[in-house]
Amino acid sequence: MSNITPKDQEALDYHQFPRPGKISVEITKPISTQKDLSLAYTPGVAVPCLAIEKNPEDAYKYTAKSNLVAVISNGTAVLGLGNIGALASKPVMEGKGVLFKAFSGLDSFDIEVDSEDVDRFCSVVSAIAPTFGGINLEDIKAPECFEIERRLVEALDIPVMHDDQHGTAVISTAAIINACLITEKKLEDLKIVVVGAGAAAISCARLYKHAGAKSIYMMDSKGIIHDGRDDLNEYKREFSAKGDMSNAEIFQDADVVVGLSKPGSFGIEDIKLMAAKPIIFTLANPTPEIAPDDVRAARPDAIIATGRSDFANQVNNVLGFPFIFRGAMDVRAKKINIEMKVAAANALAKLAQEEVPSYIHTIYGKELSFGEGYIIPSPFDKRLVVEVSSAVAQAAIDTGSSTMKDFDMQAYRAELATRIK
Repeated sequence: MSNITPKDQEALDYHQFPRPGKISVEITKPISTQKDLSLAYTPGVAVPCLAIEKNPEDAYKYTAKSNLVAVISNGTAVLGLGNIGALASKPVMEGKGVLFKAFSGLDSFDIEVDSEDVDRFCSVVSAIAPTFGGINLEDIKAPECFEIERRLVEALDIPVMHDDQHGTAVISTAAIINACLITEKKLEDLKIVVVGAGAAAISCARLYKHAGAKSIYMMDSKGIIHDGRDDLNEYKREFSAKGDMSNAEIFQDADVVVGLSKPGSFGIEDIKLMAAKPIIFTLANPTPEIAPDDVRAARPDAIIATGRSDFANQVNNVLGFPFIFRGAMDVRAKKINIEMKVAAANALAKLAQEEVPSYIHTIYGKELSFGEGYIIPSPFDKRLVVEVSSAVAQAAIDTGSSTMKDFDMQAYRAELATRIK
């Protein structure tokens, strides 16, 4: 790297010292005596091996499978850096592992697959899947990510989720639910404009629709996605409008705009056309489509969210994936279905409405309460693991994704509360 700034050097030093990387493996059983050694390895290890051979479900009893997530990428769509390759994506995947552990207590292995071929990628992931209780796909470019996730969800009997798609969808759905509560609007009456048509945008629009939204317009770099275009893939066609529209027509009286594109993909003149009390999410990261201060100047009546931690209402995927996987894996769900995602969104929305704990005020150095500047919970809210994970677990049971019988939800919630201090 050339022209390294002090801030860049600080990041490099963080990742290098006192030892390279951000994660390690810990031993969970004693290994200090000859007896310990005989139990941990030969001959004692043969006993659980044979038990698992007889009953594969015993892997959840005798191995770390039940608490182990794979964080897997091929490095084709890393943050805002683009296709930087599998190896270069490793710091991000390690970082994802840190967040899994810190926020939900789940362990993880990061796995970087050096292939852009869908068949090969799916073959590799399927082959190593028995190791894990869940698979978090990460930073895989569209449209390949849709096919990869679809194949793996169908092929495997453990939860699989591409977080770039569904994490943003869950968090932004929660934010819209609460913004509606504050502005006294109804989700089913909203006119929603989604700027962007990649993995996150498609998943967001799908979840908004499932949650009750009826009027959704999607834009890509060429404008409105509509039936007259012949350059649309099957995923974009799902949100195709009846005919071509100008920007003015799209934004006129819109209640919500969700930016999932790049800086400048919509502007001040667009948001001036929106309905009263607009809900404006400029989620491009690190540089939003429109700077929040500029949005506020043009539309002082707006509720604003971004993808950045230095502004209010950060739509941060860490509010979702650790707890979605925690709940899904704890009830051995076979899939993470859309009902589980909606349950997570509703739990997040409800938690934001509760009184904010004093330790959150201390972290942020100010008093926080439910309102225009606090429509989704802080990632540091320790109640997240209880409320979101239990909601996801219950939805998995209710929808048949989990077949656990007589699951004690109250005991589970109490146990979750002990995981994160």
